[in-house]
Amino acid sequence: MGRPLDQVLAKLPAARRAKIEARVAAIIAEEKSLHDLRKAMNKTQIAMARKLKVGQDSISRLEHRTDMLLSTLGDYVQALGGQLHLVVEFPDRPPVRLPELGAIANRETSPRRRRLALSARDTRRVLDLLETPPKPTRRLRQAARRKPGG
Repeated sequence: MGRPLDQVLAKLPAARRAKIEARVAAIIAEEKSLHDLRKAMNKTQIAMARKLKVGQDSISRLEHRTDMLLSTLGDYVQALGGQLHLVVEFPDRPPVRLPELGAIANRETSPRRRRLALSARDTRRVLDLLETPPKPTRRLRQAARRKPGG
């Protein structure tokens, strides 16, 4: 039968427990929510709502979402005064930054158009890096034919 974590930790040397507690604190500090970011920038939900031209209730819902469009997240981060960067990481390969995200998030186009443009451009780049592209779908071929900004 398993033992509670408290019992396992209690049997460890004090130095080891301190090291574990420090790592736990570091991991928790790395995980910030949109709410935490907004608070750190001394912004209220009302101020963010005005900047994004939505209601305060929309900001509250946005901060509790676990899934959203990259353009929505980019708009939120920009309203805080920051920039959103997307980095793709693969095992045994250097990280790849996808700089097109900022240009797409800032364009005055529909969310659907932004998703297609981001998907096509960044998918091509990642697939080139992996050198094992899957068979492209009709939707991907159509999006790849579109010119950026067109």
